[in-house]
Amino acid sequence: MKLILRVRVTRATFVFPLLRNPEEGKPVNRWKLMDEMVRPLRIPAETSLYADKHHISHLVQSLVSSLVIDRPDDPISYLIDLLQRSTMDVPRVMLLGPPAVGKHTLAKSLSTELRTVHVTMENLLLDQSELSALTEQDLPAELLVPLVQQRLEKIDCVNRGWVLAGIPRTHWQTERLQQVGVLPEHVVLLEASDDVLLERGRGRMVDPLTGDVYHETFIWPTDNIIAERLERRRGLSEMQLLTELHRYRCEVTGVREAYQHVLKIISGDQPHTDVYQQVLSFVRTHHRTRTPRILLMGPPGSGKSHQAQLLSEKYKMVDVCCGYLLRSVAADGSCLGVKIQPYLDDGRPVPDSLVLQVLEERLSCLDCSCRGWILHGFPCDLQQAKSLQDTQHQPNRVYFLEGTDEVCLERTSLRGTDPVTGQRFHAMTRPAPSSEVQNRLQTRPEDRTKTVMQRLKQYRIQSAALQSMYPDAIHVDADQDPHSVFEALESRLTSE
Repeated sequence: MKLILRVRVTRATFVFPLLRNPEEGKPVNRWKLMDEMVRPLRIPAETSLYADKHHISHLVQSLVSSLVIDRPDDPISYLIDLLQRSTMDVPRVMLLGPPAVGKHTLAKSLSTELRTVHVTMENLLLDQSELSALTEQDLPAELLVPLVQQRLEKIDCVNRGWVLAGIPRTHWQTERLQQVGVLPEHVVLLEASDDVLLERGRGRMVDPLTGDVYHETFIWPTDNIIAERLERRRGLSEMQLLTELHRYRCEVTGVREAYQHVLKIISGDQPHTDVYQQVLSFVRTHHRTRTPRILLMGPPGSGKSHQAQLLSEKYKMVDVCCGYLLRSVAADGSCLGVKIQPYLDDGRPVPDSLVLQVLEERLSCLDCSCRGWILHGFPCDLQQAKSLQDTQHQPNRVYFLEGTDEVCLERTSLRGTDPVTGQRFHAMTRPAPSSEVQNRLQTRPEDRTKTVMQRLKQYRIQSAALQSMYPDAIHVDADQDPHSVFEALESRLTSE
């Protein structure tokens, strides 16, 4: 016969049967039994590799987003239909910016190049006779958003993708479009000063046959036949343009914040071909949700430890410094640590077999599997790189921080290690938190000028082979200030 145990937690009451031990006939608390049965979930390394290769995370994210937005009555059939359509990666692009910045001309060229549907306010209103009297500025969001939604749900937009120019214009329109499921993959925001925009407004020319917009100074057709038939059409007056620019400046911050995760800001005050190439390059990147497994490589003094710390703090990834990890394992007194300690005491390199054993154990931990990791300090040569590739912990992003010998030497001379905590500080990028810590900082033997010169020479010898191992690696100029280096690393975290 079962006894009933009632456990009151806040306002809810949960009912659990009290189990009996069949041998002793004594009741067994189910909470204790559950405690013993529950073990930390460990995700095999192979799972991440497979998910990255087949973009599983991105696929799941897209499917779940569609489910939440559309709320179908039959979710399973709905998901099967989505998968069969294979439209997860069709272009979905918004081109935004102030009036006269050239977004509509860019959008037309871009949609032709990508073979997508070019959606404008004009073709949205084409079959809406009752709205034809309204201007783009007068059309309220309550009418605009359904028009956009209906157009983007048509089969040509679903299968080929779309480029939407000049919409949304306000934060309110942005919110409503997001609520109905209009979610762009890329948003380009063109920027230019008011003086440039006023100048462009004065010199606009239009092809009466195609409707293409040109400009006396900025964009002039190469075909003389087209050039001869261009007409100067009356657009906004200078006062009207200034009014529209003011309205745009008031709204653009909210729009920019809403799309910041898929946004690229590009200066429109450049030759048209340069702007177009930058836009095209951006929209051809794919944003993927992947568990980051980052490998930071570069000469001593290039800033690997500092950049790893910045990435770890912002994105909650695990900072795996090989040198620090080896010292930590040696200090814990484990069997592996006992094998490593003599090498550290004598200043000899730890054998690759022991290093890989330590790394595999650390990278297999739950925090690394779930949050991702940043590895630096290993590999240092081609053989080590090959050994790492043979494990289940292959990096999916590799960065080479390229620094000159002069800059690297200057940086290492400003480094100091706290003998009490083992933390490393830098006079410029990471100063000691107090004068007490500053006074006890010591220069590590490997940071002395002669040793650094030898390490730099060794790195230069090995770098070509390492780069051949990772041909798709991103090379970043590490001679820049640390903030610029971090921005360069950060910009490639979710794109490929």
